[in-house]
Amino acid sequence: MYKKKNREIIIGSNNAGKIKEIRDLLPKTYKVFSPKDFKLKSPKENGKSFLQNSLIKAEYYSKKSGKICIADDSGLEIDILNKAPGIFSARWGGRKSNFNIAIKKVFRELNKIDKKWKEKKIVARFICALTIFGFKKKPIHSLGIIEGTISKNKKGKNGFGYDPIFIPKGRKQTFGQMKPSAKYKIDHRFKAFKKIKKFF
Repeated sequence: MYKKKNREIIIGSNNAGKIKEIRDLLPKTYKVFSPKDFKLKSPKENGKSFLQNSLIKAEYYSKKSGKICIADDSGLEIDILNKAPGIFSARWGGRKSNFNIAIKKVFRELNKIDKKWKEKKIVARFICALTIFGFKKKPIHSLGIIEGTISKNKKGKNGFGYDPIFIPKGRKQTFGQMKPSAKYKIDHRFKAFKKIKKFF
């Protein structure tokens, strides 16, 4: 457990949706900061995996803020697209990471591969890598994965990112249709957090 004086943490993301979800997972005893509190922009994410990119963010925000940092790198893999968009999930939304643009690109790419994709099960998964930096000598990593399929069209206004087109395995609704409390109990971020919860 952290000592009382260390109960401060920065969430290494400028994505409001991620900040809210991670904040909700953290114990309520923490004083939680975001990069905006320190006027920090995002670092260049040039890693080759979700874990590498989460480490880049965690180390950067921890050193810049002087706080322990928890950072997430996550994305959507679609098997028929050779696991794209993968680590480029946010970048498919252009400079401003507009996920309406990103979702349209997913549908466009699926159409290129198979015009009848809507009649088939398009296997996909969400992956989340979490890194805690500044707590122990070495960074602490975890990975959470949830399997599912791609919806034929956008459904639901909840969540963020690709949530409106991802149907988790064994469910009929997209993440975008689920109540946040229901999504939090099964999603990739929760699975990753569960593995490192003991450090909190």
